[in-house]
Amino acid sequence: MENDFGSKGGMMDRAGIDISMIQKVVNPTARVLATAREAGLQIIYLKMGFRDDLSDLGSEESPNRVRHLLFHVGDTVNAPNGLKSRILIRNTWGTDIIPELKPQTGDIIVYKTRFSGFYRTELDSVLKQLGKKYLIITGCTTSVCVESTVRDAMFRDYSSIVLEDCVAEPIGYGFHRSNHDASLLVIQRVLGWVSNSKDFINAFQEPTRVTNQKLQ
Repeated sequence: MENDFGSKGGMMDRAGIDISMIQKVVNPTARVLATAREAGLQIIYLKMGFRDDLSDLGSEESPNRVRHLLFHVGDTVNAPNGLKSRILIRNTWGTDIIPELKPQTGDIIVYKTRFSGFYRTELDSVLKQLGKKYLIITGCTTSVCVESTVRDAMFRDYSSIVLEDCVAEPIGYGFHRSNHDASLLVIQRVLGWVSNSKDFINAFQEPTRVTNQKLQ
């Protein structure tokens, strides 16, 4: 949920891509984050961002490099906050998490250079050090970064739950059957599980309800 994906003036918006569906999931994601933090869950942010010299973008003819350069990755732009930024480059406005979901003290930030959060990153080792097995997944985009990360998580024996109202996908948006729907279907059937923000939040409130009923 970086500015380059979900904010006006970011990479996708500059490319003329409708980002309204990404902005729509900000509020439910914020509620999930608040509940997770209150419950003591570890929050990990995956940030797509390349080095200044684009040395980690891939070889000259690699799909990762070719496709990203179509979006002018590395170009210098004027960010909405008035500062200079570079598209999808680390430590710039474009790769900052949108203000409504910004990281807090104790959160972990992992930079990645491919769609999967596990590819050549420290994510797997971080999760193992923390002793984590179950992952709650939010973010964008559903059929690209989200699904890629869930697939790699499944290959590594993690159990992932994707919150369907906290993920979004511009590709095929508005179609009768979209990429978003297709990805949620394959995740539910073979890669993990699918839930939603309401059920996630209720799951943490339920013990309190049960306790109150017993007290009455």
